[in-house]
Amino acid sequence: MSQVLRLSSAIALSGLAFSAQATNGYFTHASSVRAQGMAGVSVAMAHDALAAASNPAAISALSAEQQLDAGITYFKPERSADIHGNGFGIDGHYDGNDSESFLMPELGFARKHSDHLSYGLALYGNGGMNTDYGKNPFANFGAQGSAGVNLEQLFITSTVAYQFNDQHALGLGLTWVRQQFEAKGIQPFAGMSQDGSAVSNQGVDTATGWGVKLGWQGNLSDSVTLGASWSSAIRTDGFDRYRGLFAENGGFDIPENYSAGVAWQVIPALTLAADWQFIGYGSVRSIANELDEGGPLGADNGSGFGWESINVYKIGVEYDVQPGLTLRAGFSYCDQPVLVNQTFFNILAPGVIQKHASLGATYAVNDSNDVSVAYTHGFEETVHGSGSIPANFGGGEADITMFQNQLALGWQVKF
Repeated sequence: MSQVLRLSSAIALSGLAFSAQATNGYFTHASSVRAQGMAGVSVAMAHDALAAASNPAAISALSAEQQLDAGITYFKPERSADIHGNGFGIDGHYDGNDSESFLMPELGFARKHSDHLSYGLALYGNGGMNTDYGKNPFANFGAQGSAGVNLEQLFITSTVAYQFNDQHALGLGLTWVRQQFEAKGIQPFAGMSQDGSAVSNQGVDTATGWGVKLGWQGNLSDSVTLGASWSSAIRTDGFDRYRGLFAENGGFDIPENYSAGVAWQVIPALTLAADWQFIGYGSVRSIANELDEGGPLGADNGSGFGWESINVYKIGVEYDVQPGLTLRAGFSYCDQPVLVNQTFFNILAPGVIQKHASLGATYAVNDSNDVSVAYTHGFEETVHGSGSIPANFGGGEADITMFQNQLALGWQVKF
């Protein structure tokens, strides 16, 4: 266990980017390689030690006395914007991919302390957003350099799970989050702020906070498992360097989210599963307030990105082809968080993808080690602006587009 803690600390301190970019809004669709292979379905399953990220109770169902799971995901998003009908000459196509791809690590450890008590630790990126426009959409308004934002989030969840009997387990997780943010090339928005000196090009700022997770997993029968989990809102420190950009003087809290799931073992080799998740973007002012909310940028009720809370629906299948070889597939769909009249500001944060499809596999190298792979495609989605560019920016419309691909590789060792 001490080795795991040392490795966890090394990852946390190394500055590795945990920016998962836009998936379901800006929440990642899955927190482990195995879950990625089923489009994120995980609430009623026990894929690996990282299951605690979606349901703290799940680690009680792991078969090994103790296990370590590690993974790396290559993530390549494609984001762009098209502006038309603008009176200030900014019509055109803008490519937001000057930062092209990202590597995202993950790490989980779980141990059975007794027949009833298990504990674990999970490190994962639960979201993020990055855009990088070499051709600045706001240049005609006085912006300088490339434009974009970069949000990176690292979550560390320590978990205790208790198996009451053969049917029911409860889990409790304590989560620490470290997020960092940087904005550049958006100087013209300083005129809309209560503090124009803290809107753009202020370097990297960090914020931390604590939250809790609760989870339940229960066997309805020998073949049907149910699960439910809740993650509290996490009130983090404000981004002081960007107190003029985000509402509540730089506030950027992590929204509350909760999930429910079912897994049905149709035959011993075949499992069908589904999840539902709610993400409360609408409860965080800096995310939910609209650009013309009324207050200036940075104010307590200041302008924001105009995102709505969303529901996410996931279905997946897992099939044991033969001993030591498991195949997975999944599909997910989420509500659209970005309103059509809010696309102008969301050129910086085009989290518009609604559909994901995934494939995955696990191969057992021996009794103690296996490797997993997963591929996910986020289908191209465009939100066409309607009344989206304010008159003081010349009017017209901004259409924002995104699609993405990711390839993940994972390793599990049981000992």
